[in-house]
Amino acid sequence: MPEFSDKQIVTSWHTNAGPWTKAVQNKEIESRTLVTNQAIVQAVTSLTPRRVLDVGCGEGWLARALAERGIEVFGIDVVPELIAEAQRLEGGRFQVCSYEDVAAGRLSAGRFDTIICNFSLLGKDSVEHLLHALSRYVQTQGHIVIQTLHPVMACGDRPYCDGWRPGSWDGFGPEFTDPAPWYFRTVESWMRLLRDSGFAILECREPVHPKTSKPASIIFVGRAVEQSASR
Repeated sequence: MPEFSDKQIVTSWHTNAGPWTKAVQNKEIESRTLVTNQAIVQAVTSLTPRRVLDVGCGEGWLARALAERGIEVFGIDVVPELIAEAQRLEGGRFQVCSYEDVAAGRLSAGRFDTIICNFSLLGKDSVEHLLHALSRYVQTQGHIVIQTLHPVMACGDRPYCDGWRPGSWDGFGPEFTDPAPWYFRTVESWMRLLRDSGFAILECREPVHPKTSKPASIIFVGRAVEQSASR
């Protein structure tokens, strides 16, 4: 198996920022338009936050959806092209910021009621360091909402254990190149990582695709525990 790394994920998103923006804005990703977009909006709004941090915000569609509901959004992404598009379309404040920047405490944006990671936690070390650092950016008893690929559905025929997986743009157009690898985590691993990062798990949602009747994603809802503030 080739060597995969978090750096390759960032490189891929720099390469595919333009095609991705087009696909999102033209509603070309069926699972998102039918299931997962609404699922993350519902999960976040059910917590009635006033101010949220959208980690890996991309071109800002989620920020705009939440802003329409009166929620203040601060979005970060490592790809300048995506942040530029989010700023152009407005709906919140946006800043180019890497996960390493967040982990190092270089994000100066105050604290948030809720932190959102919507299909934006693809790596290994960068994700682990990020999640351990996010407790300093969330209010006491604040929430984190993570939507990601459902491990059972995404596992395929491979062993159900943590590890790097090759990326794929299957179902996307030829303009997409250099697919990003991603780090597979089991449900148990996700739950342990959240607990170790200072979040108590309150809820786990499994949005079902209306055509396949199978989970399209998994959503973890957590709450910052009091001792996280001292981390």
